Amino acid sequence: MNENPRARKLADRIKEIVASMLDTRIKDPRLGFVTVTDVRVTGDLQQASVFYTVYGSDEERAGTAAALESAKGLIRSEVGKQTGIRLTPSIEFHLDSVPDTAAHLDAALIEARRRDAELASLREGKQFAGDADPYRVEADDDES
Repeated sequence: MNENPRARKLADRIKEIVASMLDTRIKDPRLGFVTVTDVRVTGDLQQASVFYTVYGSDEERAGTAAALESAKGLIRSEVGKQTGIRLTPSIEFHLDSVPDTAAHLDAALIEARRRDAELASLREGKQFAGDADPYRVEADDDES
């Protein structure tokens, strides 16, 4: 993906601003333990998608989503002040599914290791059926 360097720079700056605001300025009690994982800005710098994770239960995730939605205007105005660009991008918050996917992959890898160990224990002390070299080789007497 060939990304606009200006959009990437703006995305990095927005990530810093949002993380700082969530840590210091947003005092909503519904806001859980939030980590901003990524920000993506469109090439025309009009929309910013903020990806975040929340440590906790589904209820805490729902509360955090509501808190972020209600603080969106304040966050956007602060982004506009601190970046100084002519048009402040609209901000959308998205729950990042990477941790859930990683946990699912970890569980799959653990199950694969368990099955491999089970097969290795079943294979122990067994021999292959047939000859060691099952391919017929005709003797070449005329090698020169």
